[in-house]
Amino acid sequence: MSPSNQTIGVVTITYNSGMVIAPFLDSILNQTHKDFILYIIDNVSQDNTIELISQYSDSRIRLLRNDTNVGVAAGNNQGMRLAMEAHLPYLMLLNNDVEFEDTLFEKLLRAMNENLHSLVTCKMMYDSEKEKIWYAGCKWDVKGGYMAPHIGQKEVDEGQYDHLSEVDYAPTCMVMMRREVVEEIGYMDEKYFAYFDDTDYFYRITQHAKHKILYYPFVKFYHKVGGLTKSKSGTVSQFKFGNFHIHLTTRNKVYYLMKQRSVLGYWNVIYFFFRMNLRFLFSGKYHVNFSTWKLLNSAFVEGLKM
Repeated sequence: MSPSNQTIGVVTITYNSGMVIAPFLDSILNQTHKDFILYIIDNVSQDNTIELISQYSDSRIRLLRNDTNVGVAAGNNQGMRLAMEAHLPYLMLLNNDVEFEDTLFEKLLRAMNENLHSLVTCKMMYDSEKEKIWYAGCKWDVKGGYMAPHIGQKEVDEGQYDHLSEVDYAPTCMVMMRREVVEEIGYMDEKYFAYFDDTDYFYRITQHAKHKILYYPFVKFYHKVGGLTKSKSGTVSQFKFGNFHIHLTTRNKVYYLMKQRSVLGYWNVIYFFFRMNLRFLFSGKYHVNFSTWKLLNSAFVEGLKM
């Protein structure tokens, strides 16, 4: 298939994705907008992920198998480079722990072009509690060091965020962009491995001050939050953080703040140190034991050294 001016290069990273990959591929291949190439970057899956992918014989699926787990940021970069080398006009970063309606691509492409934005994202719901919002846009928490709190998170969806708006950040579990964004912003910082890689990328977009992000809510999109990384155990409201999440989010938040090289960034590193230890004791989101406390604080120090 030769690319056209409507071809979307879709990038997804698999890592032991056997539990989610089939419904994801079904969502992709049932799209009304047929003009896309799906780049699957596999980070050494040890389960049946590759076997399941091989059952889909579609020329639009391109599988790249890594020899080592390079992480989410580097994996996204690999897929983005393939799309850029193929001269595709649009790129989409898309987690595979998601399911969505068959008009997603069609609606987002039309909305981005009609509203003249460089990027577009959508409303995302929890898959486990489909009436609850996971993401309905985002505005930077500038005082907090350019953090990206999701608008509407955990709220029951009653249409309160069903309007087009301009946002500052989109989680890279689903965002579509024009190729010009990559040409001008570049690729993701691979030091993050996973978590905060997208926050960093959209902070750079904000600093560049040219490309705008459209939030489009009129689609059905469900995210199996933490389904692949086991970042949490429990329900949407009652959960405990897993060690993988604790290590990388703590380390990467410190790195992200330090990387800003600003008084505000450095102040928030100090504030974060005390806040994370208080949250460890009192939030109920951590297993309160010595090994978890040690992991949390060693990850903080690791972030300072990145």
